[in-house]
Amino acid sequence: MSGKRIFITGGASGLGRALAERHARAGWRVCIGDLDVERCAEALAAIRTHSPHSHALACDVTREEALLAAADWLQREWGGIDVVVNNAGVAQMGGIADTSLDDWQWAIDINLLGVVRGCKVFVPLLRAKEAGGRGGQLVNIASMAGLVHMPQAAAYNATKAAVVALSETMQLELEPDGIRVSVVCPAFFRTDLAKHMRAATPELEGMTRRLVERARIGADEIAQRIFDGIQRGDPHILTHPEARRFWRLKRLLPHRIYLALMRRQLARVAARMQRKAVS
Repeated sequence: MSGKRIFITGGASGLGRALAERHARAGWRVCIGDLDVERCAEALAAIRTHSPHSHALACDVTREEALLAAADWLQREWGGIDVVVNNAGVAQMGGIADTSLDDWQWAIDINLLGVVRGCKVFVPLLRAKEAGGRGGQLVNIASMAGLVHMPQAAAYNATKAAVVALSETMQLELEPDGIRVSVVCPAFFRTDLAKHMRAATPELEGMTRRLVERARIGADEIAQRIFDGIQRGDPHILTHPEARRFWRLKRLLPHRIYLALMRRQLARVAARMQRKAVS
């Protein structure tokens, strides 16, 4: 039993739930925050089979007061928190000309400002002087879309890239407070993200769903890789080796060569999706 405490937004389903259950199996006290009260109750029952003192809170990351209430509960009932995972997020697919400003605002408010609110609220609890002399850890869930930018996903790419930039900024900013900051950048994996998706066209929605459903690995395996990265305190947790290689190529190659590789990769993906659709 580790005795450590973790709070996970969007923890009632998908990657958030997988992370909650993985930490519970390791003996952590887990508190999940989520809008879906029914799913919270179901997830908490599973989590408590491994960590009986875990808890669930109704939490909307678009409301700072909801996160403040969660922080107050954690301070009052658990005496603080060791790790905060800003996981809640949505998918928005569409080109720049087709995505409404309302959809842009929706993605920004959850994917970016939800993380900003979580960091702003919980940093005071994570400072070394508040955490028994040892600072805590912020873990922000971004995406490979924040590092390698595929077309037809402008709002999603931009919000996830902003989460990467925010996290990298805080890595040095919060170092004097003893707070470690990790940013997680997974590629496609099997999860229920498509349930929290808006798409500019039915074709884009269908393609995204197929990419998620046909991914090689699921949320549990991704959660294990993130768990390992959290233990090491990795500043960047890139869960897919092939995506990690592509990111390195982007950083090292001349941009025109990188774009040529991207075009080739996009053509391969389109051909693979077409073959699977026919079969």
